[in-house]
Amino acid sequence: MKEIQSIKNPLIKETKKLQQKKYRQQTNSYMLEGFHLVQEAFHAGAAIQEIFVNQRGHKEWSDWLEERYPEYYLVSDEILKTLADQPTPQGMIAVVSMTEGSMEQFDGAWLLLDQVQDPGNVGTMIRTADAAGFSGVVLGEGTVDLYNPKTLRSMQGSHFHLTVVSRKLEELIPELQAQQIPVYGTALDKDAKNYRTVEAQANFALVMGNEGQGMNPDILAMTDANLYIPIKGQAESLNVAVAAGILMFKLVK
Repeated sequence: MKEIQSIKNPLIKETKKLQQKKYRQQTNSYMLEGFHLVQEAFHAGAAIQEIFVNQRGHKEWSDWLEERYPEYYLVSDEILKTLADQPTPQGMIAVVSMTEGSMEQFDGAWLLLDQVQDPGNVGTMIRTADAAGFSGVVLGEGTVDLYNPKTLRSMQGSHFHLTVVSRKLEELIPELQAQQIPVYGTALDKDAKNYRTVEAQANFALVMGNEGQGMNPDILAMTDANLYIPIKGQAESLNVAVAAGILMFKLVK
């Protein structure tokens, strides 16, 4: 264990830059907040570069740290608050190396995200895909950064449990269809099918679109079928993450 007490410390200043996407991309690393997520990273075998704890974190987790990562840093409350995205830090922050998944096989169920921009929605959908037993999630162009702090918080470590890749959906969809994997879009139009009429299956892809605009029309035209969820009440539409959860658990076999 080492101690750092100044927010002007070079390591702290460099770590703070990871709050910005461009620095995460430059260093291929990101921050995780809270013991639960750090523990998930450790169990997944992720490359943990640094761990910072304040006195509270040191009191609660020093035994765990000494056994697994004894090179951790004990820092002041001010430093942890400077690094944290949340107003009230959870006592531990780690710097972790990014890992880019690979989509070498198309077996199983896949969730494709088309320009979904709210980090909470993206994180929730990845977490739900994990819970539903999906093989992976594909982040299409225009979709929010996987390592956005709010996305990470919403995922609760699910990105360690399934494949997450970034691909152009216009290129990926024909590849899936060439392997006889049906691709389902989501749309509110007269040609869409009630999702209840589609049988559960082992191999398929489901595309969810932008919160306000829905799916890109060009991508919508590429799908094998487009689905809708009937709404009985007065709400105009469902939140995209809620809709995705309904469809994922209905379609997956």
